[in-house]
Amino acid sequence: MRNNKTSFAQCDSANFSIITALVAPILLLAAGGAIDIHAAYDQRQQMQAHLDGGLLAAARESDLSTQQDVTADFISTFDTANVATQTDGALSKRLKVVRNTDGSLTGVYSRSYTSWFLGLVGMPTLPLSVTATVNGAPSTPPTSSTATQTTAGSCLYVLGNQSQAVLINSGVNLKSNACRIDVHSTADPAFIMNGGSTVDTAEFCVKGTKYIKNGGTLSNLKTACAVNPDPYRGKFAEPKLPSSCTTTGARDGSSFTLEPGMHCDVTFNGSPSVTFKPGLHIIKGRMILNSGSTVTAKGVTFYFPDVDSEIRANGGLTFTGSPSTSGAYKDILMFEKTSDAASNSRKTQYIFNGSKGENIEGIIYLPNRDVTYNSTTNQTSKISMVVNSVIMNTSNWRMEPFTPSATASTTTSTSNGGSTSNVGRLVK
Repeated sequence: MRNNKTSFAQCDSANFSIITALVAPILLLAAGGAIDIHAAYDQRQQMQAHLDGGLLAAARESDLSTQQDVTADFISTFDTANVATQTDGALSKRLKVVRNTDGSLTGVYSRSYTSWFLGLVGMPTLPLSVTATVNGAPSTPPTSSTATQTTAGSCLYVLGNQSQAVLINSGVNLKSNACRIDVHSTADPAFIMNGGSTVDTAEFCVKGTKYIKNGGTLSNLKTACAVNPDPYRGKFAEPKLPSSCTTTGARDGSSFTLEPGMHCDVTFNGSPSVTFKPGLHIIKGRMILNSGSTVTAKGVTFYFPDVDSEIRANGGLTFTGSPSTSGAYKDILMFEKTSDAASNSRKTQYIFNGSKGENIEGIIYLPNRDVTYNSTTNQTSKISMVVNSVIMNTSNWRMEPFTPSATASTTTSTSNGGSTSNVGRLVK
């Protein structure tokens, strides 16, 4: 007599084997499909990062063809390493960069992911596409009555509409490959240049037409020029002054380290080394540095709460200064209070005496100051300086346009897998 229990067990086992045989491929395909989808998502994220980086690099260029080339160069290494099995043509067919009517750039980067498992069900590739928009290089205004265009970046804005807004004395040697100087004066003369000096910049743009040139070399002069306006007016938050001074009075010694805070009428005797710690340093009154002093101010912003406040060096100064790359005063090396109309109506002198050498970068915003520049630069200063007027005395000055730091960069993804970048230069 047959054992019914054994017979039923054998039947159940056979049914389970059949079910397993039928379901296993489906489970395997589902697991494999999940792997493909995850890998495709990872590839899309990398595509997005490379497109964002490429457009950010291209934003500094002004020519669309160059912008396309820069973006493609940035992406090409990643694309070549990950596109060996692609059949959709060259990178130029997968990457499109267009300039919008507001001057911004939009890039679209398309690639397909070659699937391993989904190909078994007729999906050999998964199409992927990302987008980003970034502010392009700002359009430049006409540089003369002939409406020619320039790609030079402004390093020095001289806002005063007065006679001799710029005075270039003998012995000046100012050199820049890419800087533009904007002189807003329409007075007679708007500027004076004396013999024995050389000012060689990408452009020397003067709003007026009257000037006196007593010799010397002045490259790329444009008169009746459409000067660039003050780019920072009303854009800086002015700090509230502390109730007490962090540092005050005369100081003796060979070395000082100053914490962020307010420094009131400070005089450093001797020829010390003075280090300003990163942060905001409010200079109230006059800070005096004697000849031979050395100043280091990295990651620092100096703020002057009135036109009588200044850092005054008595010659022989070695100065190294750079601004913070993040926070409320990002990119600002020096600025002054401009919200007081009475203070704005009174212009005062500010003297840069770095006769031993200086290495500075950042925004220097002193629109109420008549600046006298007596400094020598050891290295190229990367600055964006705004002043009322300027006197250049015997000096060796190297400068190039300051490029704002990109530490504020962020990217947010859109619902369709693209992105909208909002970063200093990245915008929707």
